[in-house]
Amino acid sequence: MNEPEHADVVVVGARCAGSATAIALARAGRRVVVLDKARFPSDTLSTHLIWPAGLAELQSLGALGAVTELGAPPLPTAYAAGGGLEVRADYAPVDGIAHAMCVRRTGLDAALVATARSAGAEIREHATVTEVVQRRGRAAGVRYRDRNGVVRELRAGLVIGADGRRSTVARLVGAEVPYRASASGRACYFGYWRDGGDASWRAVAAQWREGPELGTAFPCDDGLVLVLLQPPVGRVAHYRGDAQRTYLESVAAIPGLAARLRQSELVGRVRSATDIESYFRHSSGPGWALVGDAGHFKDPVTAQGIRDALRYGRLLGESVPDVLDDRDALDRALRRWERDRERDCLEVYQWTNQLARGEPMSALEVELYRAAAQDPGLGREMTDVFSRLRRPGEVATVRRALVFGARALRHNGARLQVARATGREALTTLSNWVARHA
Repeated sequence: MNEPEHADVVVVGARCAGSATAIALARAGRRVVVLDKARFPSDTLSTHLIWPAGLAELQSLGALGAVTELGAPPLPTAYAAGGGLEVRADYAPVDGIAHAMCVRRTGLDAALVATARSAGAEIREHATVTEVVQRRGRAAGVRYRDRNGVVRELRAGLVIGADGRRSTVARLVGAEVPYRASASGRACYFGYWRDGGDASWRAVAAQWREGPELGTAFPCDDGLVLVLLQPPVGRVAHYRGDAQRTYLESVAAIPGLAARLRQSELVGRVRSATDIESYFRHSSGPGWALVGDAGHFKDPVTAQGIRDALRYGRLLGESVPDVLDDRDALDRALRRWERDRERDCLEVYQWTNQLARGEPMSALEVELYRAAAQDPGLGREMTDVFSRLRRPGEVATVRRALVFGARALRHNGARLQVARATGREALTTLSNWVARHA
């Protein structure tokens, strides 16, 4: 092994969270080395819808121009259908951006890596981390194998794991097991279609609910549309025999989605993610931190992952440059960053878990759709939640739950169903409140 090399910070993982962290650190004048086992451009498993708040993060990092050049169309309209109802809404601007985009990860991640390099970060590809170096009870660097198989040691005052759900850094520092976790009630199956339908749909991020099934269509770059299905986990066994056939049959069983894809053609294979678990891991310790999915993950049903990876990577990178040479101050800054992230994300995490139950729409959800279909202001409030301009609790208020419960009784008369739905939502709201204030 060669003599140890030195940097201010080593970041393991160069995708959204890692690049965002590295950009902020490099702009602050710190020497940051980023290690990734991939060679970019490189794809990764992701459904990659980015709400306006996520695009605003790309803008603040200086990467939005390069990402826009990839050709994904702006999506200024959100569409949701379920319970025989349709809701269309626009987005409140976030830093002047009032549309979503669905950008495939091969181009998105390469653009972020290029931005990080331009900012002054050193990106080393084909680098596989095997060990976190410990000195006096602190993380003090990493050992890794380079592209030639040579083991090298890189010393640093801060080691940041930005290496995803199966984070090597999380395992090596003893933080792999989450302290808060929730298994999803849904699985994910998605593929890309050559978009040959009504051109007006190219400006719409759309979702359909049909019984317990959930399907989406998000136009993306290269004339494609990403079609994601999130069936209940009980349906995973149906996909095991022939995932593509079952996927196509499931698309056909969601009438609105099937109509959207008329004259479109599936290209390539169907990809999947099952056994999904949302979680928070302990994400800071002596000389180390976990960012992006390495530290916190939410079910894809609300498409929050890219925005959070970018935002909390950037905030981490901005919070530590001035304290890297003071161990106590650094550890305090890392703990503060982690507390702020949990405070900001916990309610959205809880709301996401509710949407990931893998069940048909409740009577209260149907009434929410009914009200939003008639009130553009309420539709905008719903998109504000996805863009993180409002908390879920600001839209799903107790007063609205009572109003929607009364309306549900008038519309379908299913008193027991409505009472159960109302009671369940009340208990969930109470439990979530307790968790946020514990």
